[in-house]
Amino acid sequence: MPEKMHFRRFPDARKDIQTTRKIPDTPQTRAPTYRLAFNDPDFLCRDELRPVRLQLELLKPEMVFEEIGLQSTIVMFGGARIPEPSKKASARTPTLASLSKYYDEAREFARLCTLKSLESGGTHDVICTGGGPGVMEAGNRGAQDAGGRSISLNIVLPHEQAPNRYATPELCFNFHYFAVRKMHFLMRAKAIVVFPGGFGTLDELFESLTLIQTGRMDRIPVLLFGKSFWKTIVNWEALAEAGTISGDDLSLFSFVETAAEAYAKLGPGF
Repeated sequence: MPEKMHFRRFPDARKDIQTTRKIPDTPQTRAPTYRLAFNDPDFLCRDELRPVRLQLELLKPEMVFEEIGLQSTIVMFGGARIPEPSKKASARTPTLASLSKYYDEAREFARLCTLKSLESGGTHDVICTGGGPGVMEAGNRGAQDAGGRSISLNIVLPHEQAPNRYATPELCFNFHYFAVRKMHFLMRAKAIVVFPGGFGTLDELFESLTLIQTGRMDRIPVLLFGKSFWKTIVNWEALAEAGTISGDDLSLFSFVETAAEAYAKLGPGF
């Protein structure tokens, strides 16, 4: 990490923001054009500033991760609608109720990984989730059970605005752009663990597999919890038989059922 400057030859940007709050209130100072560009939300939200906003969403978490010395993550994807077992009676469908067992498996898997992470200072293999309810909550909760930190990469949605209560507050981030959020999921990932889920989970899984398949990302373990679920919703063998993927592509992922099995598949060197 570059050393911070211990002196400044020019005024600090934050100090200038404070200074502008004390200027006389006149028609001229109230004009939108008079606002400092970096302190003007209306300006920053213009369509022409989209490249800048993309850069800011990439930079903000990256700078925080660099500052805390984060080395690697274990990424957990999965359905927001999968309930905790004690609440499965309120599940929308019988299938969701039956999938509630994976909440506990996700929680235990995150706990095991976090205990291992803490052995090396808590900067390697940190649990990273989307920060929402369901499987994501279970992942953050398991990390908290172990006494460690976890990352929450939330996104602005009309029906889901806040991270779950188990995510580490100083490692909670909010995104406008799905694409940048997905970059942060994978940039430090040492393993990807995927639980049953819906469109969002499928999107994250298939983008990850595509990046690995095409060599745009290093090959890492991709573990799918719930063989029966995944075999039901995706005919993997049919894709290979059709030739739209190769037979070797079926080795890019493996199925697991329990936290202990998944943890063991990561191997001693993860």
